[in-house]
Amino acid sequence: MIPPETHIGNVRLRVADIDDLAAFYERVIGLRAVERDGELVRLGPEGGEPLIELVPAPGAPRAPSFSTGLFHLAVLVPERVELARSLQRVAGAGWRLTGASDHLVSEALYLQDPEGNGIEIYRDRPRGQWNRDNGELRMATLPLDLQGVLGELDSGDEGPNGMPAATTIGHVHLQVADIPAAEGFYNGALGLDVMVRSYPGALFLGAGGYHHHLGLNTWQSAGAPPPPEGALGLDRYELVLPDTASRDAAAERLGESGDPVRLDEGVLATDPSGNRVLLRGAGR
Repeated sequence: MIPPETHIGNVRLRVADIDDLAAFYERVIGLRAVERDGELVRLGPEGGEPLIELVPAPGAPRAPSFSTGLFHLAVLVPERVELARSLQRVAGAGWRLTGASDHLVSEALYLQDPEGNGIEIYRDRPRGQWNRDNGELRMATLPLDLQGVLGELDSGDEGPNGMPAATTIGHVHLQVADIPAAEGFYNGALGLDVMVRSYPGALFLGAGGYHHHLGLNTWQSAGAPPPPEGALGLDRYELVLPDTASRDAAAERLGESGDPVRLDEGVLATDPSGNRVLLRGAGR
């Protein structure tokens, strides 16, 4: 069993034009370049933790359309009014949404960055409003009431221009080649709990009763290979455990599965579809 405090850390992307992508995440998403380490740029809310890392890879190939990898990274805002400000910010930047959904447990906006990386911006409903059917958490994909969301804003709202400090990466959604193999890795070995398996071609897993820290789907990737090594897109994402002892226990459960490699910052493992996850202890 994975500790209930386990959560997603930052997401690292390989990008062709780091300046263009950094400007997009600031102007459209509301994050800031909070750290620079050589050419690597870390983006996060002002006063908060870095959420997205951009690594320059100007000569790298694009990932093929039929391959595994990132479906979307999901930016979690703390309140519904912040979702309204995000909607206002995206529209004001002239960027187009690719979707907007009410998932019963959450309300979400969807878009893509200029290099095609999927992004969700969402807010959670209180856990007391989450319901279950036959023991499974009830989730759905319904149209989002955009006017209702915008109604959270006061006339002439002069709220913060960027994301609030409490913003986090709430979950990561991956394209995988095979659901049972991915479930064996993330549930059977790492110990994430299966929260929802009733979506055709998808599986949602979480820790501590959360609706999902990890989404998996085969909607466009059933049987697909990983993208070429070093291709643009997802490089890795972090799964943050409470301490180094729980991190090491999770790595030990993986055994040889995922070819875990110890790095200074944690343990890097690769799931059966080629997606890399960095297991990290909190505070490191």
